Amino acid sequence: MDASRAQELLAAERTRIERELEALGIGADSELSHQDQHPADEASELFEEERDQGLRERLQRELEAVARAEKRLAEGTYGLSVESGEPIPDDRLEAYPTAERTVEEQRRLER
Repeated sequence: MDASRAQELLAAERTRIERELEALGIGADSELSHQDQHPADEASELFEEERDQGLRERLQRELEAVARAEKRLAEGTYGLSVESGEPIPDDRLEAYPTAERTVEEQRRLER
């Protein structure tokens, strides 16, 4: 894959992740409705807080993957599997710009 295209894809991915993180940062903490809440409302709030925390953690991992991909791009190894050094197909990188392995290697890893 062309380095400028890779840079474009990674920048778009970073922007998407940062926007999602920003959106999660704006929450119900400013509400004054914590007084006299029904237990079901408190449970719903707890569920939403835990869900948001899980989303934040996932997005942080995705941001770390973008940083690793940017580092590989700078080093000239972007588009090569970190496992085998085999080329990662451009179609995979277009769909998943932070891919670190070929599809086959990723499947083996996830098993």
